[in-house]
Amino acid sequence: MKRKGFALMLAACLVLLTSVPASAFLGEQRLGAGSYSTLPPDGAKNAQTDIYRTERMTGPMPTNRWWSSLAWKAYSEAQYPHPLAVKNEANGLSIYAPGPRIQAHASCVCGTMSDTPDFSVGHTGASPFTAASADGYSDWFINARYEAGSGSMNASYGLGSPYVYFMFHGGNPRISFPASPDIWSGDERDPVLGITAHGAHYGLFGPSGSTWDGIGTSTLTNHLNGKSYFAIAALPDNRPETLQQFRRYAYAHVTDTKVSWSYHADQSEVETIYTWTTSVKEGTEQGTIFAMYPHQWKHTDAALLPFEYDSVRGVMKTGAGNSLRTVMKFTGVLPSLPFKLSADERAVLQGYVNEAQAEAYSGPAGTHQAGKRLGKLAALAQIAEQAGDAAAARQFRSGMKEMLQDWLKASDDTGRLKRSKLFYYNDRWGALIGYPAENGSGTELNDHHAQYGYFIRAAAEIARIDSDWASDGQWGKMVKLLIQDIANADRSDTRFPFLRGFDPYAGHSWQSGHGQFADGNYSGSPSEAMNAWLGLILWGEAAGDTRIRDLGIYMYTTEMNAINEYWFDAYETKQRQDFSRASASMVWGGKTAGSGWSNRLEQLYGTSWLPITAASLYLAHHPDYADRNYAALLAENGSTSFNLWADLVYMYRAASDPEEAASLFDAHAETMTPEAGNSKANAYYWIHSLKALGHAVPAVTADSPLYAVFNKDGSRTYAVYNMTNRPKTVTFSDGTKVKAEPLGFGIAFVGHGDRGNEKVRPEPDDGKFHILPVPPHME
Repeated sequence: MKRKGFALMLAACLVLLTSVPASAFLGEQRLGAGSYSTLPPDGAKNAQTDIYRTERMTGPMPTNRWWSSLAWKAYSEAQYPHPLAVKNEANGLSIYAPGPRIQAHASCVCGTMSDTPDFSVGHTGASPFTAASADGYSDWFINARYEAGSGSMNASYGLGSPYVYFMFHGGNPRISFPASPDIWSGDERDPVLGITAHGAHYGLFGPSGSTWDGIGTSTLTNHLNGKSYFAIAALPDNRPETLQQFRRYAYAHVTDTKVSWSYHADQSEVETIYTWTTSVKEGTEQGTIFAMYPHQWKHTDAALLPFEYDSVRGVMKTGAGNSLRTVMKFTGVLPSLPFKLSADERAVLQGYVNEAQAEAYSGPAGTHQAGKRLGKLAALAQIAEQAGDAAAARQFRSGMKEMLQDWLKASDDTGRLKRSKLFYYNDRWGALIGYPAENGSGTELNDHHAQYGYFIRAAAEIARIDSDWASDGQWGKMVKLLIQDIANADRSDTRFPFLRGFDPYAGHSWQSGHGQFADGNYSGSPSEAMNAWLGLILWGEAAGDTRIRDLGIYMYTTEMNAINEYWFDAYETKQRQDFSRASASMVWGGKTAGSGWSNRLEQLYGTSWLPITAASLYLAHHPDYADRNYAALLAENGSTSFNLWADLVYMYRAASDPEEAASLFDAHAETMTPEAGNSKANAYYWIHSLKALGHAVPAVTADSPLYAVFNKDGSRTYAVYNMTNRPKTVTFSDGTKVKAEPLGFGIAFVGHGDRGNEKVRPEPDDGKFHILPVPPHME
């Protein structure tokens, strides 16, 4: 019996063992055909384990915020909640108003925080503080908590707010100045003081019944009269009536901020609602005064107050209340440019496609270079498809699939954790990390959107023609996991923070995960962010997920407007004429810089363009600006020859003068080495397509997201792409209607030399695009 029992037990164990999937290892989390690991692979270096946050702040930790340094170190680096600048330090919160002190020179508009702040707000019963920790956050506000002994202080501040709100326990506010401030309103019996320090004006708002000590000295103490709240505000001037206006709102402490968005396809508009929630400490006013960046106040019909602030982003105008609404035009995207090359041009293009096919490729080591390779293949697959080379298109697409499937599965063929080319989850920070990590994406959680965006874009290109591959049972869930990491829109998600890489109030993404710089956080490659948001739009369209698509449209549209304002100055509203650059290389919290990670001009300019794809038509929306920007680059370089990134320079030239760009490219193509994520085929195709199509026309929009309009010598080309399995008619804002067959282009030509309507569609056998006439009844 014992032997029989043992045999039965052994058989049962064998059944259990054989029932465990061969692909499973301890820590593998399978999602369809793919997986990620909850354990880091050998050699991976994780982000620091210390997070400076209180027990009240739980869940996945936000990164890539303007305030992130608060969570990464015991106090913080300088932070830039414009129109203010602050720094959490041992003696309290140091406060500075950059506006009156902004300076500009040849390579910088500088509004960084001085080593000598205007003043610091501390605590009479708790100093020095042992640390400042994140104690709660909302979409553009942060709450910092200071503790020492039995005393504590909370400071809450955010983007666009001239106020900082404080709560005290076990003591009173102590305001320390480098020198005695000028007090131009109030005295020791008045709870509110109007002061000027170092040329900057402030209001200090104690609760009703509170009094002051230290008038005439460099230290002011507000006795709270048994209450716990206090506030300060940066003032635009030192007029008593201004102080009274800000006093009216000073006791409505902001406790929550929230963004929401909607894509209205019928008008091709993105509507964004910003909401402030307040806790009224005294008085009846429930709203707040907020300062808007140019990309906001240029797109709102909100009533404006007569107050303005200077900032490194330009003039900030003010409003008041609990909400703000902006409306921006979504100018459309395409998976590729419509097919308009001549027979001779197609022959040249075919040569570049052949050249790309023959490239020896050993495979990049890390996430960024792998992403660039995927982006390159995605463009090449579409170009080969449109050129009629089905074999090359299959080769490029097969290479994409192979790379993606390798990276999107954490186990090898034996079921073990792979040594490289995988993603693993850090539950301490709530972050998905690709390994090998590049540019600090693992240890500092930098650049996730910039890097993973290439993966998502490539996955969307596969999904465009292979819906089975993109299904949840295959690789779709892993692609959506990458999307959740970089742009999670579900506030209830317990794995990832809300919109990691994108700042809804600043209107653009931040690259550093930690932001531990005296200049604040930074963004040096907004175009890679645009590539990521393109990936979301195309994936959402291909997968029929309008939630992801509309999220991508919201971020793409908002960041496009921010790029035109803060990187490109496309509207010639630059406030600082001493800043001689026509474009910025990096935007920081505290400055706009013409310098960056490289000393090469091509890279300083080009890092805001790459990767140039069919979704980069926003570069051509303002040809006059693009002409000025290119002329500035040429003047600095001294010639039209470039040793690095010449392909990108000539592609950018096509945004304003495609004829010249074509000549320059043809003259230098033989000796040109394309940027790592680009190819000669893509550069040639972009330049010669714009040469044939003309300039993009953003003023004409459509009621479907995948579209573009071009104008050449008065003739317009209307292009739409249909991701669905049904014919689709798209209506443009000027009344033009274009019909596209399933999974294909619809093209209409209107104007001088009208050639009638045409459409482009893929043949089901090989995916090639062909130009076919549209019958009259389909117009």
